[in-house]
Amino acid sequence: MLNDWYSMNVILEQYYGLTNCSFETLEGYESINFKVKADSDTFVLKKYNFSEETIAILKAEDQVAHKLNEIEQLNFPESIHNIEEHPITIVDGFIYRLLPFIEGEFLAEILKDEVLLVSFGTALGNIDKILLGHYDAVIKAKETQWDLKHFTDNRRFLNDITDAKDRNLVRYFFLQFNEHITPIQHKLRKSIIHNDANDWNILATNGKVTGIIDFGDMCNSWLINELAIGLTYVMMAEEQPLAVAETVIAAYNNILPLQEKELNALYYLVAARLCTSVCNSAHTKKQKPDSDYITLSEQPAWNLLRTWLRINPILAEDCFRKACGFTESKKQTLEHQLKRRDKTISSALSLSYTNPIQMSRSAFQFMYDTDGNTILDAYNNIMQVGHCHPHVVESGQRTMAKLNTNTRYVYEELLSYSDKLLSKFPAHLNKVFFVNSGSAASDLAIRIAKTHTKKNKVMVLEHGYHGNTQNGIDISHYKYNHKGGNGKVEHILQTPMPKVYGSGFKSESEASIHYSDITNKQITAEYGNIAAFIAEPIVGCGGQVPLAINYLKDVYPKIRAQGGVCISDEVQVGFGRLGSHFWGYEMYDVVPDMVILGKPMGNGHPIGAVVTTSDVAESFDNGMEFFSSFGGNPVSCAIGEAVLDVIEADQLQAHALEVGSFLKNGITTIQHEYKEIGDVRGSGLFLGVELIQNDGSPNTLLAQTIKNDLRKKFILVSTDGPYNNVLKIKPPLCFTLENSSELLNQLKISLDNTIKNDNFKQNI
Repeated sequence: MLNDWYSMNVILEQYYGLTNCSFETLEGYESINFKVKADSDTFVLKKYNFSEETIAILKAEDQVAHKLNEIEQLNFPESIHNIEEHPITIVDGFIYRLLPFIEGEFLAEILKDEVLLVSFGTALGNIDKILLGHYDAVIKAKETQWDLKHFTDNRRFLNDITDAKDRNLVRYFFLQFNEHITPIQHKLRKSIIHNDANDWNILATNGKVTGIIDFGDMCNSWLINELAIGLTYVMMAEEQPLAVAETVIAAYNNILPLQEKELNALYYLVAARLCTSVCNSAHTKKQKPDSDYITLSEQPAWNLLRTWLRINPILAEDCFRKACGFTESKKQTLEHQLKRRDKTISSALSLSYTNPIQMSRSAFQFMYDTDGNTILDAYNNIMQVGHCHPHVVESGQRTMAKLNTNTRYVYEELLSYSDKLLSKFPAHLNKVFFVNSGSAASDLAIRIAKTHTKKNKVMVLEHGYHGNTQNGIDISHYKYNHKGGNGKVEHILQTPMPKVYGSGFKSESEASIHYSDITNKQITAEYGNIAAFIAEPIVGCGGQVPLAINYLKDVYPKIRAQGGVCISDEVQVGFGRLGSHFWGYEMYDVVPDMVILGKPMGNGHPIGAVVTTSDVAESFDNGMEFFSSFGGNPVSCAIGEAVLDVIEADQLQAHALEVGSFLKNGITTIQHEYKEIGDVRGSGLFLGVELIQNDGSPNTLLAQTIKNDLRKKFILVSTDGPYNNVLKIKPPLCFTLENSSELLNQLKISLDNTIKNDNFKQNI
């Protein structure tokens, strides 16, 4: 370093006439920078590797800075000519450039009050207004990954982000960029922009912006990117980022009016800048692990990116439009949409909540309604790895663009997914039939069981649900025994749900023996006639009820002894949701003969499957071909495999155990305060909260009140059970500890409001 400073002294004295210089090293990306204190003044000396391209770019930067210095009360660094009247100096294969040191406080280090924010927006507006007609061939030809026009170039740094969940967040916004920006990019105005108005490049004096430095990222790009970048940094660490944005946008718009299409793109461009920042930080950390400058804004950028995900894009867009005097984006009212729905959709399809929700988008554990609200989803277990998970979406998109056919052909997607899926099961469960849903899987499983055993009767649990086909309804007590149902058909054997809570027994083992005895007596009475016994490991529609611990260990052998098969319906609880186990049947130390899969298998894509043994599968190959037009198609298989990839890469099973345990313990703590919470049960992120009245009877009204009250607070849970008095909590597996704390807090507030404050009447 001493040799460098000696060389700097020689250059400054020989070429600039500066003596008695002292130096302070400043960091940067593409140049080595020094703060220079000389007898006459303070300067910045920048050192670059020599190239003709760099010379051309530096000269172009000077022309822009010279033009911008026409703006009153703003200062821009323009090269100081050497004694030969050249703006740059070339010595020993390096380029040197001397700039004035612009005094002021960095925006990052001062309180951003309204006056300063207005000044910032005004400064950016003035810069862009004066450059809007400026043409420079060198700048127009320049390319940089910091130009949001080339945002997708940063994908190459994705794998440098070590945390899988963080990486997925960035991938999500890459996906949204392709959906929302790429189709309209040709409509966006272009201009030369500074392109790096971060808060360490903005200087202020007496509470107003007075200077902007570092033109190294200047490029010819979409005009709106200037504002997107400036907003990104000025919103960091702010509690109300949209309020900050509104102030800055309004000030900018007063100088240079913005177009509606630019405002509509702004939300996704801010996200793109944040992703660019964290991608480059992750990449550069590997090259310069000790550089504080490189990672200076990394954590604030991550924090804002997570906050940005929680902001409904419609809310952001309307905020930006309001700042410029435009009306809110046009939306269809809920009333209008409900009328349209009534015209075309049967009322047999119900709507959730007293006040239905009109959804527009979703991301991970959040859903966005058309009114601009962001809703925390603690209910939709079908989206196993999170709404619109980018790995799942991109896998489907990529395969759909390549091949979509059926299982009468040979293709890699079917083989690869089958191998990966079956690897999750014991070795003898080695055959899979793909269909389109859990309902279709249940239907097929019963058909296979009857063919294999040459028997007709099926034993089912009370309150079980296994699908919407006729076979599914026949084996679903939840359907055939409720309103509109035709009752149990002759070939169905109905046995009590082995629910421990409310059974009256002192221990779970006693309850298990009781229920096993009842079921085994029924089996004995129909010995030799039962084709299959089917049960969910936790009975969802029964109220999230785990089976008594030894029940299946007692029942499975009896079913097999009389020639039947045992079916585990994993549609609700499978794929790691339970945390402690990947499949629900593993909780009870049993292995079924057949497993039914659906719902979360495709993360919202329609896919289901039956997994069974070679012996059972061979008996089904009796000459009547089984064929599903869409079951096992390449797109579905690619999506299903992507779901398994995410569960593994993001360690979602372990995450479900951690978050689910925290949530269950939190509800149990609340239970100590409210006798209305009769039972808290379930495992991982599949929980049930049974609400009761003073006499222990079901408290349906309280459950409905809590569900709808949480909906008003933009948290989704639902209710189930024979009396609809059980809150069911089964969020996407990306649900966090922070989300759980929010749910717990709002649940307690809701209970306070409905019970303690006499807003709810008991025993109604």
